[in-house]
Amino acid sequence: MAEEEPCAVDVTLRVIGGRWKVLILQDLFTGTRRFSEIHRAVHGITQKMLAQQLREMERHGIVNRLVYAEVPPKVEYSLTPLGKSLWPVLMSMHRWGLEQLAATGNSAPATRESGSQAAELPGR
Repeated sequence: MAEEEPCAVDVTLRVIGGRWKVLILQDLFTGTRRFSEIHRAVHGITQKMLAQQLREMERHGIVNRLVYAEVPPKVEYSLTPLGKSLWPVLMSMHRWGLEQLAATGNSAPATRESGSQAAELPGR
C-alpha cells in the first residue's frame, strides 16, 4: 500500500499548533525580541516552555535565533521569511475568531496598542 500524501493542514498545525506558538508569533510580528521580552509579552508561559517552543519554531525554520558573542550572552529572536509568510494565516484565524465572537454574542478581546501589523491580532 502506498503511503498517503501528508495533509497540508496537518503540516501547518505541526509548525504553529499548540497553546503558545501563535502568541509567540504575534509578539515576533512586532519585531526582533530578546527572550525576556517575549516571556513578558506571552502571559502565563514558563521560561522552560518558551525555550522549548522557540527551539521547535527555529527547527521548523520560522524563527531565527541570533547569539551575540558578549558576556552575558545576548540572544535575539526574529521571524524568518518563512515565518513572516504566516501573517495571512494568522489574520485568517483572527477574522474567523471575530466572526465566532460576534455569532455567540461575546465582545472581542482587547487588541495591542502598538502601530505594527500585529496590533490587529487578538490580544491575550
